Amino acid sequence: MDPWGHLVPWTHKDLMEKEGVDLRPTIAVTKAHMKLPELEESVKSGRLRPDGKVCLNELGELAVTKFAVEPVWYLPGVAERFGIEEGVLRRALFEETGGMYPELITRSDIKVFLPPIGGLTVYVFGDPANMSDPSKRLALRIHDECNGSDVFGSDICTCRPYLIFGIEEAVREAQNGGSGVVIYFRKEGRALGEVTKYLVYNARKRGEDRASDYFKRTENIAGVKDMRFQALMPDILHWLGITKIDRMLSMSNMKHDAIVGQGIPIHERVELPEALIPADSRVEIDAKITAGYFTTGHRMTDEELKAVQGRIWEE
Repeated sequence: MDPWGHLVPWTHKDLMEKEGVDLRPTIAVTKAHMKLPELEESVKSGRLRPDGKVCLNELGELAVTKFAVEPVWYLPGVAERFGIEEGVLRRALFEETGGMYPELITRSDIKVFLPPIGGLTVYVFGDPANMSDPSKRLALRIHDECNGSDVFGSDICTCRPYLIFGIEEAVREAQNGGSGVVIYFRKEGRALGEVTKYLVYNARKRGEDRASDYFKRTENIAGVKDMRFQALMPDILHWLGITKIDRMLSMSNMKHDAIVGQGIPIHERVELPEALIPADSRVEIDAKITAGYFTTGHRMTDEELKAVQGRIWEE
């Protein structure tokens, strides 16, 4: 990440105004109101309470501070963290981007690279200063993009239900005097993209769509189970000044291990309540739990997974 981030217009003001250098920040911060249909229902059912500060009214409208972040890599540092030589990293990036960035090879003096990958957005509920205050409780949801569920309400996965649940829990923590944070990463389809994801969906639904075959379908089409790379994910937490997480609103073992591995303790892991899991998404969530996702409930055997089946193509 760019250490100057959203402060570039101030920290480099003279360079921009007096020397005419075109500098553009890779981080921007703004304030907004958030309104989602589920939040209005949350207020009606009593799960959320309007306080005029975080939850603004009976419609469930929320006050939120938002950070948009584009990735910036300092190549020597990234290579060191990956445990490889800088030249190896440069060559890999050059080849994997089809030679789009020849300077990776020809200009070893240029140490900063803006990778052509998705960025992230941070949604903060409550006073942003509470994020870095160790005396304040923090509830955090790390969420990877799922356009089909997050935006259009597909029930084949638990993405939107967990996102909404994470927002509700973040709001409650903020209302109790702590901090609530949701970080939304642009890693559509486990970073394989939406086209690949839909091909996997088709293979699942034209087959028997059993939990026992969940990861095999992706491997058969994409060659891998998952292309998300979590090693750099916690960087945003360090930038925000987060030093501990009281409630981690995620079941992912990979995200948990990446965060804890960078020295940020997680005191409690909160799984998605059973009542919020769509019927057709049992294939996904049961397969993930068996593969290592956190749960306080039953972890199915391989034989039990064979009995978990979603809708088929004709349905």
